[in-house]
Amino acid sequence: MKYSLLSAAVVASALIAAPTFGKGSSSSGHSHSSGSSSSHDSSGLTTHHASSGSGHHSSTYAPGVPRDSHGHIKRSTKAKDDFKHGHPCPSTGKTSGSCPGYVVDHVKPLKRGGADKPENMQWQTVQAAKAKDKVE
Repeated sequence: MKYSLLSAAVVASALIAAPTFGKGSSSSGHSHSSGSSSSHDSSGLTTHHASSGSGHHSSTYAPGVPRDSHGHIKRSTKAKDDFKHGHPCPSTGKTSGSCPGYVVDHVKPLKRGGADKPENMQWQTVQAAKAKDKVE
């Protein structure tokens, strides 16, 4: 829970500074365009840009982050289960199973090189997670 206030502050400040997207933007934060390009910056990150003019934002892929066949970051079920065992669900108090109204969030996003380990996880409300996903 120690990250809850920090996370809320980060989300709030990011929302204030976040650009407004046009009608064509995706609320899921994922771009699925057939036309795209990639570029590399000095930090070694690969940025993928949608070229369809649909208003989708670009996403940055951290090098060395394991991905599945669809390009999604691979997640460790064991790490998530370990987190739940040490941090009961805020809404039910249970240490396994679903947690209504909450999701497991990575403090430092996986796509930014964050570890998929319990130390980098926190409970976050679904509403706060949606707001955070829009700016990450």
